[in-house]
Amino acid sequence: MNRLRRFFKSLLLPELIAGLGVTLREFFTPKVTVRYPEETTPQSPRFRGLHALRRYPNGEERCIACKLCEAVCPALAITIDSDVRADGTRRTTRYDIDLFKCIYCGFCEEACPVDSIVETRVFAFHFEKRGQQIMTKEKLLAIGDAYEPQIASDRAADAPYR
Repeated sequence: MNRLRRFFKSLLLPELIAGLGVTLREFFTPKVTVRYPEETTPQSPRFRGLHALRRYPNGEERCIACKLCEAVCPALAITIDSDVRADGTRRTTRYDIDLFKCIYCGFCEEACPVDSIVETRVFAFHFEKRGQQIMTKEKLLAIGDAYEPQIASDRAADAPYR
């Protein structure tokens, strides 16, 4: 009896028929394709994308050059140089992030005591020439200025969990 069952099983290929049944069933279900870039999927306020440097409401940059983000970066993607200003405060003269090295872990953002460096929700960016992957202080501040309303709302939504 067992030999007969194995014979029919090898002849009729029930696994193949079951697989074709799944294919036929899924063929008639509605598709869930997202038509990017016209449509996008929802993002979390904690999404980690392109970096930005923030400013205080009076326009002064927040970064105090403590270099904690540089120290905590596991990929060594952040480079900071600092100088003391005439009023005695320390600020950055150079703040570079190499996006090819960056692993978007968010450690820099968590280590920052003044909430200066953040990762925005911007995920669609590209580079066409060598050297464009280095985000300088000016580029980071421009991104922060452009996306400040979204950054502030994301921070407010995430505040109860920090």
